[in-house]
Formats: sequence, C-alpha cells, structure tokens
Amino acid sequence: MNEVRLGGTGLKVSRIVLGCMSFGEPAAGSHAWSLDLEQARPLIRKAWEAGITTFDTANVYSQGTSEEITGKVLGEVARRDEVVIATKVHGRMGPGPKGGGLSRAAIFAQVDASLQRLGTDYIDLYQIHRYDPETPIEETLQALEDLVRSGRVRYIGASSMDAWRFVQAQYLADLHGLTRFASMQDQYSLLMREEEREMLPFCLDQGVGVLPWSPLARGHLARPWATTTARSEQDAFGQRLYRQVEDASRAIVDAVGEVADERGATRAQVALAWLLHQPAVTAPIVGVTKSTHLDDAVASVELELSPEEMRRLEAAYVPQRPEGY
Repeated sequence: MNEVRLGGTGLKVSRIVLGCMSFGEPAAGSHAWSLDLEQARPLIRKAWEAGITTFDTANVYSQGTSEEITGKVLGEVARRDEVVIATKVHGRMGPGPKGGGLSRAAIFAQVDASLQRLGTDYIDLYQIHRYDPETPIEETLQALEDLVRSGRVRYIGASSMDAWRFVQAQYLADLHGLTRFASMQDQYSLLMREEEREMLPFCLDQGVGVLPWSPLARGHLARPWATTTARSEQDAFGQRLYRQVEDASRAIVDAVGEVADERGATRAQVALAWLLHQPAVTAPIVGVTKSTHLDDAVASVELELSPEEMRRLEAAYVPQRPEGY
C-alpha cells in the first residue's frame, strides 16, 4: 500500500483510509449494524497487515465506542508511531454547553474524552465534523491552535461545509497566524460530484488534502441499483441521500457494473479506482463490515482505468444539490 502526503504537509497517509464508523457497540448510538470489538478486531488487523496505516473515526460514532474499539485494536497490532489516527469533534455527545458544537469549551472537553477512549496522548488529525454556525470561527480556530501547541493534536482538518466557509476559515487562520486546516473530508463519489465545482479546485490550489467520505455512495456503487443490504435498510442518514436524480444515478451504477464485468473486477474496485484517479483526492475513507470489502479497497489502488472508461463512468452525471452537510 502506497503512502502519500496529506496535502502540503509532511504527514504521510495510506492511499486507502480505513473508516471506522462501521465499528462500535450496536446498542450505542444509531448504528445498529456496527461491529463490536470481537467482530472488528480481525478487520482492523487485516487492514494493518495490508498496509493501511491511517484510521478515521469520530467521537459520535456509536457514542464513543468506535473510538474505544479503534484505539484498543490498533494498540494490539501496531506501535503508536506506525499509525495515523484521525477523529472528529462537533456532534452532540451529551447535555450541556460542552456536550457538542465547536466552542472552545466543547472542543477542550471533547478532545480529552476522545484521547481517553482512543488510549493515546495525541491525535494525528483532529477534524471538525461539520461547521458550527453558533460559534465564531475565530474561536474554533484559536481553540484548535491551542490544541496543536499543547501537543494533544498534530494536524487539524475540516469536513463537509460550503466552500466559501472553508475559504473564510483558511483566510482567517492566515490572517491571525493560526494553524490552517490540512485536510477536507467531504462527500465525493461518482454519484455526488458537486465538490468539483469549488471545493476541490480550492483544495488543489491551497495544498489541502482531500479525504472523501462515502466513496461508494453508501454502497450504491458496489451493487446493482435498488438492491439493499442489512446496513442500508437501517441507515436512516443514507436513506436520505442519492434520491434527487435517480435515473442518472441508476445509469452511473449500470456503467460501473459494465466496466467491472469487462475488467474482471468488482464494482467497488472500479468506483474506488475512479476516485483514486482524481487529482485532488489524497485517499478515500472506506468503511468495511466484511473481509471482501477490504480486499476490494486494497485492489482498487492497482486498478488503472483508461480515459475512455473514465468518460463512460462520468457520462450520465447531472448537476444536483450538495447533500450531507
């Protein structure tokens, strides 16, 4: 597994990032399909053995149990300096003013809780999970700067937001001499390409690494259109996505299947390979619940698509509203 620089930083991340939202206690939070410790352990171990060194989670995933499982298993399979651990802050973890959002008080309370759950004294990449309109962005930036200076956080990242807000945040960081966001974790796949208009060009220009979430469009790109899985039937958030232009989305999914059949590859391998061909993309975040999902992710790194295949995969896309903010 190749490693690449995260944007303009010196931090190296694996070409595939293992998304750890799939791991957590099923009874905690809203992910009844998540895998508990004993189910997650062999997948995280296999990912590490396959050369994946970067692992992404969040405090809200299964109410903190994703962080607990991720930290525990990584502590079993690797030395701390061999892995890159990314987590996020913003979502509601409890009542009161420090239980969610991006205020200074909330960030300081939540980073300490994440460190404890992960079983580490620092986080490699600490990301704001969404934009917080109730907190001045200057306050959030200063709090993140102080975490970097304290050593509890090495790099900071952002996630889905309007491009203009991200531009503003980077400008204010420069203006006040604060740490810039090193990465943007946004939704990007063959079924949702709206980030190509503003966000991705800005990231390319400014040396910001891009770590797409839902690179397989919540699994739609990995199977024939309208088929379901146990997870898709329980994923309330995912059920709200990819409904705007169903005819176009179905045509794209069909094209993925055709190219996959011709290449003797899986649909997931083709869809991820398309993403890995995009110049702004550093590494997609791939969630897995089965060993075969991991096999597909690793194999996609070596799958070269021709310009003609790329055009076929992209041809049916039509503009739509950005989703998932």
